[in-house]
Amino acid sequence: MTMSAPVLPTAPSPVRGPARPAPSPAGPRRFPLLPTAALLLGALYCLLPVAWVLVASTKSGSELFATFTFLPGTGFADNVGDLTAYREGVYWRWMANSAFYAGVGALLSTAVSAVSGYALAMYRFRGRESVFNILLAGVLMPPVILAVPQYLLLAKADLTDSYLSVLLPVILSPYGVYLARIYAAAAVPGDVVEAGRMDGGGEWRIFRTIALPMMLPGLVTVFLFQFVAIWNNFLLPYIMLGDDEKFPVTLGLYTLLQQGASTPALYTLVITGALLAIVPLIALFLVIQRFWSLDLLSGAVKS
Repeated sequence: MTMSAPVLPTAPSPVRGPARPAPSPAGPRRFPLLPTAALLLGALYCLLPVAWVLVASTKSGSELFATFTFLPGTGFADNVGDLTAYREGVYWRWMANSAFYAGVGALLSTAVSAVSGYALAMYRFRGRESVFNILLAGVLMPPVILAVPQYLLLAKADLTDSYLSVLLPVILSPYGVYLARIYAAAAVPGDVVEAGRMDGGGEWRIFRTIALPMMLPGLVTVFLFQFVAIWNNFLLPYIMLGDDEKFPVTLGLYTLLQQGASTPALYTLVITGALLAIVPLIALFLVIQRFWSLDLLSGAVKS
């Protein structure tokens, strides 16, 4: 006689309700078109004046004052020719001055920012945080507050109405030093610097051959910000300079606009000059934007 194995009782299966849809990982989306509409309005607000300058520079004086339309005119070549002939080409002198102020000033400011930012990020010394806080205060201070004291200091040194009067105040940029310090702290590993010291490298060589390539994308950003700021600067040259042969393009166009109050034909020259003045900035953006794609550890030894 054979005995069968006992049958164990099974637990009743739980009663399950209707299946619920899995929650969306992004959460409920409300008003998905609102951010896009806000961005489009912001872009329209920024680009509409540029589009008007682009169209207005193609119109002759009669077309410009006849009707306000966004239809292009036929006088762009004549406007450029008249602008070039005005006072034997003084406009291109202003453009060259702006290129000199912005190019040299941005290079010197980027170099000072790189050295200062690296030192504040890598070295520990007494008063480091105090220096950094003073720099932050300089970032928050409007440039108009510093313009008159800078003029008085340069007047004491007999440097007003010279190229140095525009270059010297822009060499030290608190915002540039701030960006370089933040970027150096994030992009330059302390272990790599210590390895360079153990290999016998001096501090300057470590900075030049190891840290500087790592900081290159951040320094390109500092250079771009400084170049644009100096190119568009109006108040400092307006206070410092008296000889119009040394004017940048911003101040030169302002004086041309002031003369246009009595000579309306000069308005077309001002508009055409304003359009040509933004071409170098656009070209600069297109040329150096590839540097922003560089890796943070570009030029370093990777494990």
